Amino acid sequence: MPKFRPVVFSLTEFGGIGDGVGLNTEAFERGVFAISKLAKKGGGQLNVPAGKWLTAPFNLTSHMTLFLDENAVILGIDDEKYWPLMPPLPSYGHGREHPGPRYGSLIHGQNLRDIVITGHNGTINGQGQLWWKKYRQKLLNYTRGPLVQIMWSANILISNITLRDSPFWTLHPYDCKNITVRNMTILAPIFEAPNTDGIDPDSCEDMLIEDSYISVGDDAIAIKSGWDQYGISYGRPSKNIHIRNLVVRSMVSAGISIGSEMSGGVSNVTVENVLFWNSRRAVRIKTAVGRGGYVKDISYRNLTFEDVRVGIVIKTDYNEHPNGEFDPKDVPVLQDISYTSIHGEGVRVPVRIQGSDDIPVRNITFRDMSVGITDKKQHIFQCAYVEGRVIGSVYPAPCENLDLYNEHEQLVKKSTFQNISDIDYSF
Repeated sequence: MPKFRPVVFSLTEFGGIGDGVGLNTEAFERGVFAISKLAKKGGGQLNVPAGKWLTAPFNLTSHMTLFLDENAVILGIDDEKYWPLMPPLPSYGHGREHPGPRYGSLIHGQNLRDIVITGHNGTINGQGQLWWKKYRQKLLNYTRGPLVQIMWSANILISNITLRDSPFWTLHPYDCKNITVRNMTILAPIFEAPNTDGIDPDSCEDMLIEDSYISVGDDAIAIKSGWDQYGISYGRPSKNIHIRNLVVRSMVSAGISIGSEMSGGVSNVTVENVLFWNSRRAVRIKTAVGRGGYVKDISYRNLTFEDVRVGIVIKTDYNEHPNGEFDPKDVPVLQDISYTSIHGEGVRVPVRIQGSDDIPVRNITFRDMSVGITDKKQHIFQCAYVEGRVIGSVYPAPCENLDLYNEHEQLVKKSTFQNISDIDYSF
């Protein structure tokens, strides 16, 4: 829960002007500096009143609450000369879009403790339109910056605000512990806003995401843990992540993804009570040869699909690499993944699980599934190199790769050949 701070400041006390024109970077920096002196007293709160507060990127400090009043809007300046350059993330070894440095985030923090960003549904707006245009026109020499990025930190609460129009990923906690994200609205145009993921937990541990609405131009949530040999070497998994009570939309990618950068490993993830609507894909795990790492102990339950092209996806040939130095012998392990109480309508392909000879998918479980389909073609439940089970009633009919059990978990039919491939990308 957010802590009451013994000292509260207003941004106007440090010279802030909320007219949407004047630059407030120095006012934010002076406010953060004042709070940094209060750590032994419990920290401080910086209130952002109603208004439009244009700013270049600035850093947070420990034991700080950034509070956005109703109708308060923090606007990120869209001129890249104001955005500092930072080294590549150590688990990526690369700027993700370009070699070398990357732009920092609008709101940034490193090696912090006890951080709260909250408010009365105020907004942090990255004004990403010009960034997206320059990216499409190949006019940027460095990877775009996230809207909010907190690194190597712990005890973080982000709640009751709107994040919108990020230049790149929207909320990116990196190698952090004990993070709660709740009661959020995260927005970007569903088309032509490239890589505007909503929330990207990256090498994070003990994280809760709940009670939020996300509609963006890429994955609504993408759990990551590093990229190929760099992620393997950094060796920080994402684990103990609970995602619940969301409404999400992604017309370009997926509602909730794991990967493709998962080389440090991802485990013990629960996704429950989520509505996916008007989306290209609902839940997806994506990886490739060269990633290494693992995705295991993943539980999906009580998911609803409405007008989704492909409901459940596991893809093992997502071949984006930072360079040619990855080891093709570093293959990921995919195992112990369950799907329970999956329902919906207007779905073109309910399940597409594409394992491979190098990356088989092991110990998959389906239980209580009924998805209404838009086109009754063959192979709408598609599998390749998959081992697992179906328990009780599942519609549409599961692929032949899976063992069939009745509702009492008694074996009815054993799969004879788990390497059958009926993946059909024609629909």
